[in-house]
Amino acid sequence: MMKKQGYFGIYGGQFVPETLMPNLTELKHAFFSLAKSKNFKKEFYGYLKDYVGRPTPLYFAENLSKKYKLRLYLKREDLCHTGAHKINNAIGQVLLAKKMGKIRVIAETGAGQHGVATATAAALLGLECVIYMGVLDMERQAINVTRMNMLGAKVVGVESGSRTLKDAINEALRDWVTNVRNTHYVLGTVFGPHPYPTMVKEFVSIIGKEAILQIKKKEGVLPDAVIACVGGGSNAMGIFYPFIKYKKVKLIGVEAAGKGIETGLHAARFANGRVGIFQGAKSFVLQDKNGQILNTYSVSAGLDYASIGPEHCYLKDIGRVSYGYAMDNDVIEAFNILSLEEGIIPALESSHALAYLIKHHMDFKDKLVVVNLSGRGDKDLLTVIKYEKG
Repeated sequence: MMKKQGYFGIYGGQFVPETLMPNLTELKHAFFSLAKSKNFKKEFYGYLKDYVGRPTPLYFAENLSKKYKLRLYLKREDLCHTGAHKINNAIGQVLLAKKMGKIRVIAETGAGQHGVATATAAALLGLECVIYMGVLDMERQAINVTRMNMLGAKVVGVESGSRTLKDAINEALRDWVTNVRNTHYVLGTVFGPHPYPTMVKEFVSIIGKEAILQIKKKEGVLPDAVIACVGGGSNAMGIFYPFIKYKKVKLIGVEAAGKGIETGLHAARFANGRVGIFQGAKSFVLQDKNGQILNTYSVSAGLDYASIGPEHCYLKDIGRVSYGYAMDNDVIEAFNILSLEEGIIPALESSHALAYLIKHHMDFKDKLVVVNLSGRGDKDLLTVIKYEKG
């Protein structure tokens, strides 16, 4: 899909300070040589199997299927070690960093799951770890902050800007510029300068590869639709990418509509954004007429981000993936429905995909649908309680 290296159509690229170009060049060479080698893959997939717990199950949600008159399967990334899909990418990048001779890794995090995953991988592989997190997200995700500290990571609160994910990324990039020789930046999604979108996609595409084999074994056919939430877009790309070649499978990404598009309190880039340059890549961005980045909002910390992975923009442009959105109230309802009907408490991020399916369930009547359940909801319980109290 990249006609020009680092680009997906007109999106992607490397828009960074000159001081970071040597690091990106080093990372690109390491990824396309080391990470593609048989030895690296053997070690990486060994960790995914014996440490992360792959393959994750593809679970038939019988109760919801009956309720909404469709056949629904959940790809259970919530059952990964650490509770979300983020560990797949974190293991891949931290392993690569170690083989590159780095002694320190840094990361940004919003919902905290990427931070936990990076701290976990760093503890496993013996690297120093620093996590940047907006102080608003630290309040919303206090449990994950505690988990990162217990894993030996230093969590640095970011007070600037909206005090959320985009500001955490800015601080992580500043750290990387200062410590380029000994540090690798474990970016948590399919965003940022090349080679990150491609590298992260490679590490998380195990999700879709497994799902294809599993649904064929269980149903004998591919699904009619695959649905996933989209913040930066890693869990969605992880399940979408292996399905892209199967043109009859509809792929649907779901953004965070927050309190409604018209209120401005949302993080729906495709619904109300335009093309711009942000944090190293050309993509869709929520910005004002002067190009200033707008504050975003979502009940879900992990989707509260002003831009989206460049390959998602390309897939939208060519019509291969369609993108919708879900509002907070529908997300909370979906969170509760899955908990009550199936005994599975989902992450608020994943609940966006479920909310979309539930709201549009008549469009999927008698269809075979896979939803990527990207994470578990333990971390979101306080947020849900607060939301429901008003």
